[in-house]
Amino acid sequence: MQRTELKKLIRQAIIDDLNEISILAQKVREDMLSHGLNQWIGNYPEYNDFYKDLKNNGLYVLEKDNEIIGSITILIENEKAYKEVIWNTSKALVVHRVIVNPKYQKKGFGKMLIDFSISKALKEGFEAVKIDTHPDNFKMQRLLKSLDFSYRGYLTSINRLAFELVV
Repeated sequence: MQRTELKKLIRQAIIDDLNEISILAQKVREDMLSHGLNQWIGNYPEYNDFYKDLKNNGLYVLEKDNEIIGSITILIENEKAYKEVIWNTSKALVVHRVIVNPKYQKKGFGKMLIDFSISKALKEGFEAVKIDTHPDNFKMQRLLKSLDFSYRGYLTSINRLAFELVV
């Protein structure tokens, strides 16, 4: 997919998107749990998490046929837990809460969202994109490895594996 097409599908979220994103997150959480992945438990992520992302100008949505089918949060690095590993860079964007509607998974939309974060990092002069994921989230780990992210270590305080892509 061309970058111009990518930009048409992904846009910054607005307040009116939050209910739809929250419902989508619930579907994704239920799908993860049904496959034995306990990455998101309880009500996480929920409306307030996405509201904070929106207020920090880091929430984006992926639309197809006027329906939000995914979202991603991209923020400037400030993760306390990230101090637990050695990174290759210090000026990075960090990806959080990548969600794709289960009926649209395995169609390249997750890759599209991560590619968007990489493009954003390049455009805005960051050195890298960082992301963490649950040790059992093999789908995300495969995706990150296919995009040349390198494994940086285990974040003990949050039970996550850390990955980085130098851009």
